[in-house]
Amino acid sequence: MTPIPTEFLAAAPKADLHVHLDGSLRLATLIELARERGVALPSADEEGLRETVFKERYANLGEYLRGFAYTCAVLRDAPAIERVAYELAVDSFAEGVRYVEPRFAPQLLITEEMEMPAILRAADRGLRRATAEFNARPDVAGGGAPGYNYGIIVCALRMFRRNFSRYYHHLLDVQAFSPEKASFRVASVEMARAAVRIRDDDGLAIVGFDLAGQEYGYPAHDHAEAYGYAHRHFLNKTVHAGEAYGAESIFEAITDLHTDRVGHGYYLFDPAKIASAAITDPEQYIRHLAEYIADRRITIEVCLTSNEQTNPELTSLADHPVRKMLAARLSTVFCTDNRLVSRTSVTRELTRAVAEVGLDRRQLKDCIIHGFKRSFMPLTYLEKREYVRRVIDYYEALERQFGII
Repeated sequence: MTPIPTEFLAAAPKADLHVHLDGSLRLATLIELARERGVALPSADEEGLRETVFKERYANLGEYLRGFAYTCAVLRDAPAIERVAYELAVDSFAEGVRYVEPRFAPQLLITEEMEMPAILRAADRGLRRATAEFNARPDVAGGGAPGYNYGIIVCALRMFRRNFSRYYHHLLDVQAFSPEKASFRVASVEMARAAVRIRDDDGLAIVGFDLAGQEYGYPAHDHAEAYGYAHRHFLNKTVHAGEAYGAESIFEAITDLHTDRVGHGYYLFDPAKIASAAITDPEQYIRHLAEYIADRRITIEVCLTSNEQTNPELTSLADHPVRKMLAARLSTVFCTDNRLVSRTSVTRELTRAVAEVGLDRRQLKDCIIHGFKRSFMPLTYLEKREYVRRVIDYYEALERQFGII
């Protein structure tokens, strides 16, 4: 079989369906914004930050998430948000990504001066500007290559503390005499309602609703009301599930939250991660769940480098469960998760999938095309079908050009 060259992976049209805006700043931009806004960093230079915060490997998920305290701290005004969204789109498009779906939690960024609509408008402005610039390129404007597009996914959090942001501090004060989980439910419902309202009133490209944060002890069903609202108002749904918990968490995301996609799904095939005593045959449970996911074409957003960084037991990507996902013919896409925190790109993720997971030519093409088909792209169904056809034609022309057919 002809090898798949990195040059082909860089040129191929790609989608990034799981990328956190606040985890994907340019390191130089983080340093500049921190200096301008008086945010103290552990180091004033890029090399120092790579040594202390944004590492190649992390001890655990907690250490991985440490960097978000700094990135969120510099994203609490509209110019910073617009700039970071613009740069994320530019960097993504420059490596062959044709569609990007940045996600973030606006409630983390609310200040006295900036409420949720202003936050989302700023992100949309940056993404829209980058998209317009790339679509003006001669190869795209002339119809020779598929265009660029984006959609915004808003995130609710499974849990939070007062120090997460001004919004959460205020909400927990208001809900002081309620159970803690009631506050988590209220925040996610408010987020879903705001996302729909701003999408409809402002015409922003808000295409999806996500649930992120600590899985264990903070089940998905606590957020069923928010997802029910999103579902009734035609807001697409994805859920972080199976990242640090098992198949039960993924099952909840599907059955209680109507999710269209699953973020990570890392522990889908691990019977040891099943905790419920009611599941007497974990392996059978996993087989049934995997069949259901395959049959319904519920897409798994796989983030290889991120999983490697937060799971010390994963010493080789050859052991990553994506191999079982591919063998079961699940709809699978490769994503960055966080371009800065994971020090990666979509091209790098695909390169690692080919070299270390063993992705073959057919699997590679399927995963890349799934990224467009299972996206929440803000087009009509017929427009999206036409766009995906153009992507496939462009991809196949590159296959012939690089001689890998």
